[in-house]
Amino acid sequence: MIWPKDRLTRFEVARIISARALQISLGAPVLIKTELTDPREIAKEEFKEGVLPITIRRTLPSGETVAVDIKKAIENWIKERGI
Repeated sequence: MIWPKDRLTRFEVARIISARALQISLGAPVLIKTELTDPREIAKEEFKEGVLPITIRRTLPSGETVAVDIKKAIENWIKERGI
């Protein structure tokens, strides 16, 4: 089965949040207004609000590369979990 382009795996979610947390800890500007100071928590909030400037590309078994619609994928991920 090929994973749909509008859904994220739990591994992709972890990678997105951890990559963004690293960026924040290295001094990248925060994209939301928050009182939080922990980069991981800030990255989680940015993820939930769908403001992350990150692109996901998947390489399919056929060798084709597919870009994931990150905004729609985050909306679906949040909807599935009732957050």
